[in-house]
Order: sequence, then C-alpha cells, then structure tokens
Amino acid sequence: MLSTLLGWLGSLLGGPFAKAAVDGYRAKLTAENTSEKIAADLAARELGLQQRERELATQLVIAEQGRWYTALPRPLFAGAFVIYAWKVVVIDKVLGLGTTDPLTGDVAQWAMIVLTAYFGGRSLEKAARILGRK
Repeated sequence: MLSTLLGWLGSLLGGPFAKAAVDGYRAKLTAENTSEKIAADLAARELGLQQRERELATQLVIAEQGRWYTALPRPLFAGAFVIYAWKVVVIDKVLGLGTTDPLTGDVAQWAMIVLTAYFGGRSLEKAARILGRK
C-alpha cells in the first residue's frame, strides 16, 4: 500500500508538472538566437534531470520501506524515547501523577540523537545546503 501511494505521488508530482514546465519554457524561448536556444535546451535537460532524481528517490524509499521488516527498526528504536517523553510530559507534568528520573549518560545522548534525527534532520540538511552555497 505504501509503495502504491508513493508511486502515485511521485508520478503525479514528477510527470505532468515537469513536462508542462519544460514545454512552457521551450515555448517561451523559441527565439532565433542560438544562445537562447542553447539555454532553453539546458533548462529542459535540468528539469528532466530533476524529475528523474525525484523518480529515483521515490524508488529508493519504496525499496527501503516497501516491506514491513525494513521499515520497522527506526520506529521501534525511537519508540522507547517517545514513550519516555510522553510519560514525562503527560503523566508527570500535565496530570501530576508521578515523577520520572532524568535520562543520564549514553542513553541521554542516544535520546538526543534520535530526537534530532526525527525532528531536526531535514532542517539540518537545509541549513547545510544554504551554508554550502556561500
């Protein structure tokens, strides 16, 4: 079901929209000047390349997470930290029904890594890409 959904989403976003963008850009740049024709061809190739990269990324996600046993390790590993955080916030703080010892040592570092990967991973990628341009 996941592979069908991801395949449909990839074809929807990649196929017709990318083709329309390429066709529109070519129509706009139908000039007699050779440099403008070259620029239009390069832009079309770039859009085609981006579309192919999206298709390959979708295929990779399907290949990695298309089966239950390949998608399971990450959520299971993070589940312990999710349960801990939920217990601390909801039961200890919101309901006032207990106290929980704070995480210490290696386990605290693992929790920080998991939380950063789940909630800050994409943000860190974007920041690194922006800093890499300068």
